[in-house]
Amino acid sequence: MTVHLVKLAVGVESISNLRRLQRQRALALGLDGGVASVTRRRPRRAEAVLDGGSLFWVIRGSLCVRQRVLAFGDGVDAEGRSTCVLTLDPYLQPTQSVARRPFQGWRYLAPEDAPGDLAESAEVVTALPAGLAGMLDALGVR
Repeated sequence: MTVHLVKLAVGVESISNLRRLQRQRALALGLDGGVASVTRRRPRRAEAVLDGGSLFWVIRGSLCVRQRVLAFGDGVDAEGRSTCVLTLDPYLQPTQSVARRPFQGWRYLAPEDAPGDLAESAEVVTALPAGLAGMLDALGVR
């Protein structure tokens, strides 16, 4: 059964900012055709994630974009500790905005709890400040 991951995009201001940072990291790592995200631990449910799962990004307190997870690999950080490298599809798919509190690492997300996809032009809406986006969602306006 498919499962998704949720991860904070720390220091990222918008979807376009995430896109730019991922391109820079891909160039620095010499990746061709994909982007990577590094995490400390490999998910125990990695096979379920690879069965059509995505990595949902939380930007400024709002889960608002996802990327398909293509593969998991092993890596080593600057201190020599082992890491898990997630290879991601470079396409960032905007989703319906859902408020999320800060957390460490990543979390699993069941498919039935995953927000729906939006059209690419919806990125403007997800760029709203988290507080304003949350108020609009609560009022049912967005």
